[in-house]
Amino acid sequence: MKVKVLSRNPDDYLRETKRDIHKTPRNYDPNLHPFESAREYVRALNAVKLERVFAKPFVGSLDGHRDGISCLSKHPKQLSILLSGSYDGEIRIWDVPQKLCIRSFVAHDGIVRSITYEPKGRCFFTLGDDKTIKTWNTAAPSSPEDEEPINTILSKTVVTGISHHQSKPIFATCGEICQIWEESRSEPIHTYKWGVDSLHDIAFNPIESNLLATCASNRSIILYDTRDTGPLRKVIMKLRPNRLVWNPMEAFIFTCANEDYNLYSFDTRWLKKPVNVHVDHVSAVIDLDYSPTGKEFVSGSYDKSIRIFEAGKGHSREIYHTKRMQRLTCVLWSLDNKYILSGSDEMNIRIWKARASEKLGTLKPRERTALQYSEVLKEKYATHPQIRRIARHRQVPKHIYNAQNELRTIKQKIKRKEANRRTHSKKGEVPFVPERTKHIVKEDI
Repeated sequence: MKVKVLSRNPDDYLRETKRDIHKTPRNYDPNLHPFESAREYVRALNAVKLERVFAKPFVGSLDGHRDGISCLSKHPKQLSILLSGSYDGEIRIWDVPQKLCIRSFVAHDGIVRSITYEPKGRCFFTLGDDKTIKTWNTAAPSSPEDEEPINTILSKTVVTGISHHQSKPIFATCGEICQIWEESRSEPIHTYKWGVDSLHDIAFNPIESNLLATCASNRSIILYDTRDTGPLRKVIMKLRPNRLVWNPMEAFIFTCANEDYNLYSFDTRWLKKPVNVHVDHVSAVIDLDYSPTGKEFVSGSYDKSIRIFEAGKGHSREIYHTKRMQRLTCVLWSLDNKYILSGSDEMNIRIWKARASEKLGTLKPRERTALQYSEVLKEKYATHPQIRRIARHRQVPKHIYNAQNELRTIKQKIKRKEANRRTHSKKGEVPFVPERTKHIVKEDI
């Protein structure tokens, strides 16, 4: 049997006498520098400082609406086309790169509640407060006077939301009840109801395309399957969910924007508690949209700010705000994963960069290599206190800063009160409730 033994020569690391100089181990590899870590740290520090210096996310605005923006929709095939609806019933089609309105017309009497494109982009559907569902041709008519819908359906009930199937010529609407329609018919082919007075948002799953979900006014989220005769499951929350969006890369994950200032990511296979709770907003969250990669999403709130969250993290990585921007009504993430669009009360549509410090336009090979090297260094030294402090720092408006402090005080007070009750009660009398299950009332099947 052959045995290998580790051995060290004392002459390599011990002094012969007390007066000798301490021997230091040296790496003679010419590719490695003795101060490599120190140099990399300085480079990472400079990179994260430059990132904050060049963080200018605002790109431009689309101005022209005469009332607040109520909804936005992106073209499924063309990056440059954007559709917007306003509170005065007007629809506008924009050429985003040129910041021009290429078409505008009044579609409804009253608020345009929702807009959606057909998957191939040949037509789009709008619905408003006048109980009508209208189908419009994407191609502009020869003259503005010829602007007429392809089809008009008069609904028997109020409709507030619409979503189109990913492959079939059917769409779903919500209002007093959930209805499934065929494009060629004026009567719904399916009607679903589960003891709810009204539904205010609906969304088809982009992957499992027969699955859809709605947000209801009784604080519940209801799941449906178009192949089934009735609703599938329902989860009731403490406060009302405003908007629901499916993850475009994970068929079973959806995220909802809630009135309690938070966003909740759920797994449809286990609705007893959310997968993640995304906090940081200080007012009701109105709208959200996922990036095409499914790794991030953007949310717009009544606190006049836009936040970008990573799907697996509870705190936002970025906050966007301007002095003139008022309460957010809708947000979108562009299909090229580079831009964010937001509509707000003060009749403006704003365009933002998805990564605040990203350089727009073509990059030279050396420039691209340098940026990639900086990103790797920032990731490597992300946990160092100084780098983490600079990377996390954001200037926020005074009203958000004060509201955050107030909310923090309230949460600490509630936690302290619960801890005191638990300490001075019998064992098990005051159970500990995890943060993720606090906001769920019950689940029905």
